[in-house]
Amino acid sequence: MSYSDIQEKIASFTCIEEALTYFDIGFDSKFINEYRTPLMKACHGYVLLAKPDDWFSARRAFKNGYCKIQRGRLDRHTRSACRGCTTCQRR
Repeated sequence: MSYSDIQEKIASFTCIEEALTYFDIGFDSKFINEYRTPLMKACHGYVLLAKPDDWFSARRAFKNGYCKIQRGRLDRHTRSACRGCTTCQRR
């Protein structure tokens, strides 16, 4: 797969849930409903920055976007783990 193939596949998704399912990223529906717009912006931002050329690099970009929003919700003064993100590598 090339960068343009990945971009076409990402453009074909009608909602963020489809993208997360395609890239095998576990998610919480309640979290998605609450943070849909910032989550979409973060994921697409990471895709633009990473310019993925295969499924794995595109998955990493979406995971980074998802985890960025999750971590933004955590208390900065405690060392709490990422919750609700079933694929987070920062546990």
